[in-house]
Amino acid sequence: MAPRPPEHGRLYRRCGCRRPDGRQFGAACPKLKGRSRHGSWAFAVDLPSADGRSKPHCRSGFPIRTAAHEALERALTCERSGLYGDEYLTLAAYLTDWLRTKEETLKPTTFVRYRDYVRADLIPSFGRIALQDLRPRHITAWQEAELARGRGRTTVYRIGATFSSAVGSAMRGRLIADNPCRYAMLPRPAAQERICWNPTQAAASLRHNHTHYGDQLADLFELLLGTGMRRGEALGLHWTDVHLPEKTLLVRWNLTAVNNNRLYLGHPKTKASRNWVSLSPRVAAALERQAVLARVGQPPGTPLEGLVFCQPDGSPLRPQSILTELRQRSAEIDLSRIGIHDLRHTAATIMISSRVPLAVVSKTLRHSTLSTTVNLYGHLLPHAARDAVTAIDRALTRADRKHRHQTGPASEDRAV
Repeated sequence: MAPRPPEHGRLYRRCGCRRPDGRQFGAACPKLKGRSRHGSWAFAVDLPSADGRSKPHCRSGFPIRTAAHEALERALTCERSGLYGDEYLTLAAYLTDWLRTKEETLKPTTFVRYRDYVRADLIPSFGRIALQDLRPRHITAWQEAELARGRGRTTVYRIGATFSSAVGSAMRGRLIADNPCRYAMLPRPAAQERICWNPTQAAASLRHNHTHYGDQLADLFELLLGTGMRRGEALGLHWTDVHLPEKTLLVRWNLTAVNNNRLYLGHPKTKASRNWVSLSPRVAAALERQAVLARVGQPPGTPLEGLVFCQPDGSPLRPQSILTELRQRSAEIDLSRIGIHDLRHTAATIMISSRVPLAVVSKTLRHSTLSTTVNLYGHLLPHAARDAVTAIDRALTRADRKHRHQTGPASEDRAV
């Protein structure tokens, strides 16, 4: 057989035997001559490097010539297709490296969730498979097994979505040609029905908190219901961002708990969330009460600093404790059980049912787009649909009246 040209690569045998001076024989070992089974098969091919020059790409350790030939063909295929994957890169190694890159870009709460999915589910299930060998059937079989042993569909979906994100990064990095997760993902679970209070229930909750507790949580709930702010935004609110004379505040911080343990103070997720919030008179009064308490023991005129809602020593309140208190106090007056974020939904529902324009609701809630508000709360707008068709009816009726006035009854008789 004629030797392969350099751009097509070459196959040869080599071993680890050493010369008297300690250097390896490589392919020149005398024991490799003839039909000897000494050593192993290898391939070498010249591939272009970043500077445009040819650089040898070598790989050895193949037990038979066929295995070395297949590996060479894969290397050439990757070069022609622009892929740069390592056929020996396992998913365990890849996912570990992917996590390392994500630690600097994700919020701590998101990173911890990804890390737990990777370490507890993905690596134990897929870690031994080579990245290039991953197929949709592997993902499908794993999903079916997880569901069969009782895992929730939402949990399995979230783990699969994390896997798809990781493998998608490999595809964009040209390590693989396609993302097999795309063809095996479970359908996105339906969103849970949002629970919220009506105005009567919301007002009863606030009265109960002010009357029977009169603490900072009563004013915190007033802020959450009166503005639709998120829990983390309210708990991360600093006095330097509160402007009571103008009845506004600036949302710049977000307090979250990583695994319900370590507290993390960061910035809100989107640019739209980092914005000004208007305060109603009763919300401004709630913040005024907290300002009076914060000034106790300070010289007059001292500017307020630190967190608005905090522990006596100034440290942050724990988000989970706020939920516990809300549910305990709600149960005392037989209100339906809701979560802290449901207070935001309650605020949105009250605004929409009061016929506040949807664009204003979206601005108040600081959604990134109006479509986000429509998708979340569009079902609460039956009155808007009625108003719309009524407006059409009125316009057509006015046009008919104008026509009758201009032409008179005789022209109508002729038209008939």
